[in-house]
Amino acid sequence: MVYLVGTIGFIGGFAAGQMLLYFMLRHKTREELLNDRFLKLKYGILNWLIAALGASSFVSMYQRYFF
Repeated sequence: MVYLVGTIGFIGGFAAGQMLLYFMLRHKTREELLNDRFLKLKYGILNWLIAALGASSFVSMYQRYFF
């Protein structure tokens, strides 16, 4: 059951990261988004970190309240 909660948290965190990136990158042009490697690296890692944070927070909430 913990794996299911972790997976749901990861997917939810990934979606939250995508929404945050959509908000943060709305003023960038298409050319900047496609050509700037540092921009891809920085915001790509940010999205995966938010997804991992979502998974860990869901697992910790599950362990605290249901285990």
